[in-house]
Amino acid sequence: MSGSHVPVMLPEVLDTLNPRDGHVYLDATFGGGGYTRAILDHASCHVWAIDRDETAIARGASLAAQYPGRLHLLRGRFGDMLVLLTEAGVTWLDGVVFDIGVSSFQIDDPGRGFSFQGSGPLDMRMGRHGDDPAPTAATLVNTLPERDLADLLFQLGEERASRRVARAIAMARAEAPIETTGRLASIIRSVLPRDKSGHDPATRSFQALRISVNDELGEIERGLAAAVRLLNPGGRIVVVSFHSLEDRIVKRFMTQATGRGPAPSRHDPRGLTEKFTARFRLVTSKAMRPQTAEIAINPRARSARLRAIECLAVPA
Repeated sequence: MSGSHVPVMLPEVLDTLNPRDGHVYLDATFGGGGYTRAILDHASCHVWAIDRDETAIARGASLAAQYPGRLHLLRGRFGDMLVLLTEAGVTWLDGVVFDIGVSSFQIDDPGRGFSFQGSGPLDMRMGRHGDDPAPTAATLVNTLPERDLADLLFQLGEERASRRVARAIAMARAEAPIETTGRLASIIRSVLPRDKSGHDPATRSFQALRISVNDELGEIERGLAAAVRLLNPGGRIVVVSFHSLEDRIVKRFMTQATGRGPAPSRHDPRGLTEKFTARFRLVTSKAMRPQTAEIAINPRARSARLRAIECLAVPA
């Protein structure tokens, strides 16, 4: 089932989620199904799994057949989980796991346009071609004003040389539209040296375009907000993220949910109101990192961070 997909920090995810018999869990980012399979093997429970990619849902059919009546697949965005689950008759969960970002299946398929290792259409939509209304990466690259493109690369890719890259892209697209990942990567490499870490110079720009195309940061915010509304007391939300922009959102959300945010100034009227009672507690006092042995086997795990919270009470 997993193919080239290796679930990151799987032992840590299972230990933190703590699946139990008779409970109901959500794999909000089904992908290759690695977490889902492990949860189903760990306990006699039910798992609902969401993915916006119809190919992931299709792959999951064989896994569902191995766990009759226990695995339920839903196609859609995890930011819409409240609607998706409510329509399926699910109103509560005992745990939710998120594996944020693009799956190995998507990266390894040149036709999806996520990778700069080969050349394929400059797409990057996590939904399949033709049925995802999001603009493609090619649309952004070829139509955004140069200044807006530079801002996108800086804000979502943390690319310090964003203006140089945007200028090179603008000059190249004036000659002919940029339609393939190979051409875009070559344009970026022509103006940026390989950095000391050995990462490809195109890495940050490709990340920025992918995040923008799929509204990934907005999805994280919507998904976490929905998950806390569905969680039973004792239930946990476990999130594995892969870069600082994702982890920053997760950390801030969990800090606020557990009442650990900064207190209002003594001059702020909010400080006179009734104190906030946290419904959640931190399970991870700081982000967990993958073991060295895992990184050696699966280099894609090297940037992973795991954070989790647990529900303490039913919302008022």
